[in-house]
Amino acid sequence: MLTYMCCLLLLFICVEGVYGAGTEEVKSVSVSVTEGDSISLNTDVKVQKDEQILWTFGPQETRIAEIHRQNIYIDGTDMIFEKVLQMDNQTGSLTIRNIRTEHTGLYKLQIFSSRGTSYKRFNVTVYAPLPGPVITRDYPSSSSESRCSLVCSVVNVSDVTLSWYAGISVLSNISVSDLSISLSLPLEVEYQDKNTYSCVIYNTISNQTKHLDNITQLCSEAVQSYVHSESVIPSLIYAVLGMTAVALLFFHVRSRQVDKRTSPLAPAVPRILQWMEMRREERRRGK
Repeated sequence: MLTYMCCLLLLFICVEGVYGAGTEEVKSVSVSVTEGDSISLNTDVKVQKDEQILWTFGPQETRIAEIHRQNIYIDGTDMIFEKVLQMDNQTGSLTIRNIRTEHTGLYKLQIFSSRGTSYKRFNVTVYAPLPGPVITRDYPSSSSESRCSLVCSVVNVSDVTLSWYAGISVLSNISVSDLSISLSLPLEVEYQDKNTYSCVIYNTISNQTKHLDNITQLCSEAVQSYVHSESVIPSLIYAVLGMTAVALLFFHVRSRQVDKRTSPLAPAVPRILQWMEMRREERRRGK
């Protein structure tokens, strides 16, 4: 029995040696890059005459580049890689120029030789350039005379975090992983606040910052703008009513000239003019 077990163990070792010989452990590398940049996926080897270098992309492992018998082959049939791939004939390293978001995915390197096969994987993530955040007054969400509500906003972003900072301290933040979404983050401050505030949008490789330079100016300008818009509305109403009264008076005169009879619109004209005069008087008293 002991002899039988020893024979089985020796057979297992021999089989394991045959199937495991020459195959190296798969290495995996994660790479992040901004859209428009160029990246190089390095093999860390020097190509030998008997070696074949093969690059594939995506879950289907589509061939995109290859060195075979020292000849370079670049696959130009896949439109997303057209005119963007370059391969080093000395190392087999793959360069992607002017990289785009559709180039995000898994790149697999296989090196075949008489000594066996080695593998390497590159998980590439391509981020769109970050837009600059915009700070505006959130009016009239707060009407306090001493406090002011602000909003920091960004549009068409994904996989980012938006944060308010006071100096180097984080006050609040919001994160999103969806595609092409708009984010807004509010902040309430004192008009006379002397702290240094900034709004920052960032992902794993880059960031954009907008500093809040003058709290008092931003808040007061927003209030003045709102007050101005409020004062314009009554003026427009009075202008429309004035033109209506003039039109009614014109039709009244025309009707008198045509048939010498009293127009049914005539009584309305004095009442409109009297009402407009009363409103002007009320506004003068209010001032």
